Amino acid sequence: MDETVNAGDIARLVNVGRAAVSNWRKRYDDFPQPVGGTASSPLFSLADVEKWLRRNGKSFHVSPAERLWQRLSGDDLKLGERVAETDTDRETFEFLYQRYAEAHSRQLNVTPDDIAELMVHLANAKKGTVADPACGTGSLLMKAGGRKLGQELDPTSAKIARRRLPEAEIHTGDSLRHNQIETADAVVCDPPFHERSWGHEELVGDARWTYGQPPRGEPELAWAQHCLSLVKPGGKVAILMPGAAASRRPGKRIRANLLRAGAIEAVITVAGGRDIWVLKKPEANATPPQSVLLLEEYADEQPNTRIIDLLDEDVDISPARRRDADVGRAFLEARQRFELPAPPQLDERETPPMTTIGELVRRAPGTTPVTSPTGTVYEIDPDRLDPDFLDGLLRAALASTPTGSSRLDLRRTQAPSLPFAEQQRYGKAFRQLRAMEEALGQGAEVVRLGFLGLLGGRIGP
Repeated sequence: MDETVNAGDIARLVNVGRAAVSNWRKRYDDFPQPVGGTASSPLFSLADVEKWLRRNGKSFHVSPAERLWQRLSGDDLKLGERVAETDTDRETFEFLYQRYAEAHSRQLNVTPDDIAELMVHLANAKKGTVADPACGTGSLLMKAGGRKLGQELDPTSAKIARRRLPEAEIHTGDSLRHNQIETADAVVCDPPFHERSWGHEELVGDARWTYGQPPRGEPELAWAQHCLSLVKPGGKVAILMPGAAASRRPGKRIRANLLRAGAIEAVITVAGGRDIWVLKKPEANATPPQSVLLLEEYADEQPNTRIIDLLDEDVDISPARRRDADVGRAFLEARQRFELPAPPQLDERETPPMTTIGELVRRAPGTTPVTSPTGTVYEIDPDRLDPDFLDGLLRAALASTPTGSSRLDLRRTQAPSLPFAEQQRYGKAFRQLRAMEEALGQGAEVVRLGFLGLLGGRIGP
């Protein structure tokens, strides 16, 4: 297969932005013509591009792994299968997988690294036997330790997981309907959610539904109970759940039974509006705990909410509900914190040269982490790319999307290509805007608590 590249690939080879490649196509009549792709995403012959770059004195580097990727990436529909079947060393395969995951970021459900690491920590999944019954391409098991077990419905993803984790035991198949995983010391799982065909009819009365038959529209509660069935008594589960699973009315009976049994230890909100549920399989004759931990962001804290207070008509275990436990005190504390800072001085200017956020990150590899609002961590050199500048770009990119979905690839968003000193000026303006955003959020919280407090008689004029 002839090696082909798109504009983004060419930009990576020469370490420039995509805008520069677009400019070359317009300025130079001898720039290679597309050999495939579409009008919006044309493909070029890599050999022709290399000849043109040499002819025009532009330095570039094509690593063996990059050249292999270009040979694989022609047919997008079969890309995953070709990557999975590529016979190469583990390091090169991981490079190919990362490029594949980047190209299919909207289709693949890859748990962000920081969330995966937190889940492994919360489940004590660094030793013993660790299982993931919906392991995908292995993102969670990559962070775990000990003996690793996984199962994945999609054959291609399962094959990729085996290649990434040759030491693991990865099964192919539907874990809810036909589990192939043995009992483990810990379970971590980022299951498919909003999946209506999860097996509701076939699994009526299943022995795993210790805490109640999951309603048809609550597949996440089926996965939670499935994970508990896979862990030994006293073992922990960290499962990533949609935020709504903590409060939807159809699931309240199961949530109540989990609470009464002491099977829920914590619910922690993470990026993307999702929650990590930390579950523990009750041990025989053990006294159930009296409290659980509800947190809107992770901290090493003790249980902070009494279970008896959660066993009301809604059985809402959303971490956000804890804010309203003492409306009067919360209102006074929020009012004291509220202070609106001055906005930055911003003026109209000519549009600078543009590139993409992904290209900015690629030009400044390093070890300083910058975390996007979706939870993805970018490691950069702070002397080449200002961290506050990058943080602001990532926030602005998410805000500019129509949905704010955590599955969007922010790296493709257009962004100014600026000298470092100018990046620092932008970074300062972003910091000021973020301070305003936080202050306005505090103001909105003061208003909300004021309304609630007046309504409930907790505060008065």
